[in-house]
Parts: sequence; structure tokens; C-alpha cells
Amino acid sequence: MQQRKLGTSGIVTSAIGLGCMGMSEFYGESDDDASLRTLARAVELGVSLFDTADTYGFGRNESLLGRFIAEAGHSRREKMVLSTKFGIVRAEGQYERRIDNSSAYIRSACEDSLHRLGVERIDLYYCHRRDPAVPIEAMVSTLGDLVREGKIGAVGLSEVSVETLRRAHAVHPIAAVQSEYSLWSREPEQGMLDACAELGVAFVAYSPLGRAFLTGAMDVSQLASNDFRRINPRFVGDAAAKNQRLVVVVKSFRTFR
Repeated sequence: MQQRKLGTSGIVTSAIGLGCMGMSEFYGESDDDASLRTLARAVELGVSLFDTADTYGFGRNESLLGRFIAEAGHSRREKMVLSTKFGIVRAEGQYERRIDNSSAYIRSACEDSLHRLGVERIDLYYCHRRDPAVPIEAMVSTLGDLVREGKIGAVGLSEVSVETLRRAHAVHPIAAVQSEYSLWSREPEQGMLDACAELGVAFVAYSPLGRAFLTGAMDVSQLASNDFRRINPRFVGDAAAKNQRLVVVVKSFRTFR
């Protein structure tokens, strides 16, 4: 599999990563055994970037990855680049959330994630969402300290503006920016991709297949009652019908070698 560098961090990872969120929440009922088999198959195929967050399943997604690593120990860990995130704070059983970018919270969240993952270092640590009340310079300074302390390998930002990226990068090198990017989410083309290229920052696209809609293999009517896509505007009503017509066009594409 093709490899990519995460900025100037020295971390190299597979071009295709595996987002693990749906293994623990949001996409219907979870099946840990099936998820563990999926993780193992991904490693076999050469995937090395595994993406999670402390808010996915209220920590259970990180614990699942920790279990996966523990099953095979160091030999498996050295094949994986672990990325997780902090900043979204939720109560068990509720979707309502608050954002916390304070230094004390970052340090506490980092320690909790290290414990759940069962590792000594998080390879790529993202700010999941920005709290504008906390200067980006102060937040990134704390993350820089965690890099120097060896608790994280590199700093990432999720869903930020070009201006925020530039201010952050001036304090400490940003290894990656993660944002939604697909055939129906093109916002990163409005300056972010150019800024990442200029600064030497990796761009990590999440939901590149439109949360499976763009594969053309998903029947929205068959989604579980607790699958959040049932209330996603793109998946319901007139929007779903119009988007389905786009999928027909996408499926007509052919790859030439």
C-alpha cells in the first residue's frame, strides 16, 4: 500500500486509514468480535493508520483498539499508527456536548486515552473541535509540551479554518488536519488543501465515501433505528432522492490503469 508522511513529524503511515468510530457508536448496534476481525484484516491488508476519539462510545472505541493491540502485543503495535482526539465532552447516553480545550482537560484526556489504548504514546493527537474561548496558541503550546514529554508523537487539528491552522503551525508544527472531504463535501478545496501543501501538513479526509452513501451499496431504509444517518439531512427526503441520482453517476465511473 502507498505510504504518506504526517507533516514533518517523521511518522509514516498507509495512504488509506481505518476510521473506527462506527465500531462503537452512531451506526447501529456494536459487535466487538466483528470489529476485532475487521481490525485484523485491515492490518493484513497493509492499513496502518487507525483513527478513534475519546468521545466515540464514551471511551469504548479506544478500549476496543487497546484490546486489539493487547491481543498481539508489541508485534501488532509497531504496525499501527494510532490517532485519537480530545475536546468533545459528552455525558453517557446523551448526544449534547460541550467543547473543552483547556490545558488541564487536554492533559487529563491524554492520560485517559493512553490508559484505554494501553500504550505509552499516542502517535497523532488531534484537537477534535476548537473552543474559540481558548487561544489556539495556548492550546497548541500544551500539545507541544506533550510531544516533548513523549506522551504524543505529533499534533493534529480537526475541522479548523486556514487562519487557525496558520496560527497553530507558527507555535508548533502541525502534522495533520482532518476534515470531511468527499465528492459531496468539497469545502477543503476552498483554501485548506493549498494551505496544507504550502505548510507541509498532511490532509486526512474523513467520510470520503459519504458515510457509505456514495458506495451505492447502502439501503437507507434498512439502517438500524439507532443509526444516526436516519436523521442526517443528506439521507432523508428529497435530499436523499437527489443524492441517489448522484450515486448513479458515480457508479458509472471506471478506473483505468
